[in-house]
Amino acid sequence: VQLQASGGGLVQNGGSLRLSCVASGFTFDDAWAIGWFRQAPGKEREFVASIPRWTGGSTAYAEAVTGRFTISRDGAKNTVYLQMNSLKPEDTAVYYCAVGLRRYGGDWYRRDANYNYWGQGTKVTVSS
Repeated sequence: VQLQASGGGLVQNGGSLRLSCVASGFTFDDAWAIGWFRQAPGKEREFVASIPRWTGGSTAYAEAVTGRFTISRDGAKNTVYLQMNSLKPEDTAVYYCAVGLRRYGGDWYRRDANYNYWGQGTKVTVSS
């Protein structure tokens, strides 16, 4: 199983980027959820967004990105996207996609320990 994240780069304050996460050797339909996390320098990895495997399922977002980021998936391309708009310098981080194979209780999809496979990360830098 491999997850390939891409789409990061340098963008100005207020700009947009779209991250992609492509799976190989695995289909997202076999996962309970696909998540995006990020880790800024000197900080712990934190939840950004998640989407369930079934079409039309409820997405979830961290409070810091609600209203600016949108997670979506394309089943035919086995790809999950993270559209990031109105980017701020505090969004600067390495962004990781991950797959959770099991469903746990509560807001399990917000905890990185509940994800089984991780991509290599793509760096996003937002200049002020």
